[in-house]
Amino acid sequence: MAAHRSAPAVLPPPLRGWLGLIAVLAALVVVALGVLYAGHSEPGTVDGWIQPTVDGAGPPWRSLALATDFLGEPVGAAALVVATVTGCLLLRQPRAAVLVVAGTGLAVGTTKLLKPLVGRTIHDGHLSYPSGHTAFATALALAVALLATGRLGLGRTAGTSLVLATALAAGIAMGWAQVALGAHYPTDALGGWCTALAVVPATAWLIDRVADARWQQRR
Repeated sequence: MAAHRSAPAVLPPPLRGWLGLIAVLAALVVVALGVLYAGHSEPGTVDGWIQPTVDGAGPPWRSLALATDFLGEPVGAAALVVATVTGCLLLRQPRAAVLVVAGTGLAVGTTKLLKPLVGRTIHDGHLSYPSGHTAFATALALAVALLATGRLGLGRTAGTSLVLATALAAGIAMGWAQVALGAHYPTDALGGWCTALAVVPATAWLIDRVADARWQQRR
């Protein structure tokens, strides 16, 4: 019967258990870091280890950091989302297209809700935890990796590895740019990365549940 579904699952069944566990752990990390750095306006111990080696990057690294940062700004992010959604639709993957929009939107929206709650600041009182740029880049990478996993028919180990490796690469790239430009502490970037890891699998699961329920009603 599955062959007659309108679209394949956006969260491949072999990955649901592992990604569900990872999502829960990531959410706990977001909360723990939020509590730890609530109201702070200085780097923490871990930030002190990492930040001096990254912050204040000179040319050509600063140009690369600015280009990466632009991809998380409204114009750059919108262009990436439109391009990715277009690709999903061309591949006839409507659920993946929905995940790209909903996953990135909810991940960034979650960071916006958390920032005033945590109240951590950097440079002239700008709210910094968690990093919305890092959450966006990671969420988009997760959506694309989940699509690739489903298309390639990867099993639990290979699929989970691909998803996590892709998310890690995106998170490191954007997180580095944010720290290099002095916009965030390293732990802000970690919080943004974990926010996406918590939000996107849950969003993908919900999309599948809703889509499958509608399909059942039409049978």
